[in-house]
Amino acid sequence: MIKVMIADDHAIVRAGLRTLIESDPGLALVGEAADGRETLALCESLKPDILVLDVSMPELDGITVAKKLKAADDKVRILFITIHTDEAILREALKSGASGYVLKRVAEKELISAIRIVMRGDMYIEPSMIHLLVDTAKKTGPVIREALEPLTPRETEILKLIVQGYTNRQVGETLHISVRTVEGHRANISEKLGMKSRVELVRYARSRGLIA
Repeated sequence: MIKVMIADDHAIVRAGLRTLIESDPGLALVGEAADGRETLALCESLKPDILVLDVSMPELDGITVAKKLKAADDKVRILFITIHTDEAILREALKSGASGYVLKRVAEKELISAIRIVMRGDMYIEPSMIHLLVDTAKKTGPVIREALEPLTPRETEILKLIVQGYTNRQVGETLHISVRTVEGHRANISEKLGMKSRVELVRYARSRGLIA
């Protein structure tokens, strides 16, 4: 069971997040906070696995909260949920030690998936935000470059073959792995990138320089 805590200063937003989290039998909502200081106090006492944290919070903003938690060596994984699509805010969020960034407007369909991705140790960034960062990746620091590489080397290898039109069987034969293993990697790729169609995957691969 994944222990989740939510922190947002709007009661109606917390109610929506609560409903989403409680709808999944693998998640347990252990607490709610309405400001930054309360968030720090509850994290210390409740020890959640995942903190779903708003960027804009009273008392202490979300980024400051994240920095304080990481400075205290808190083991909680932080998933920001926000209305902000500003690239600069995303960079600050990642530098603060967060493992994920979800936009509130798509939270209903992405939040649960993002929680699971972050919980297994990977980073989740809402796909439209990844595309915003791609053009400036060369000018950013190592934290951002790492965040822009959500796929493992093997998944990247498989993605290259998929966008070239290889079937699962052909990918398996080329990489000497089973079709079932290929299918598992494809599912992970789609989940991480939030993309299901080949057109979306081709666009992503081209933006990353994986194909011409």
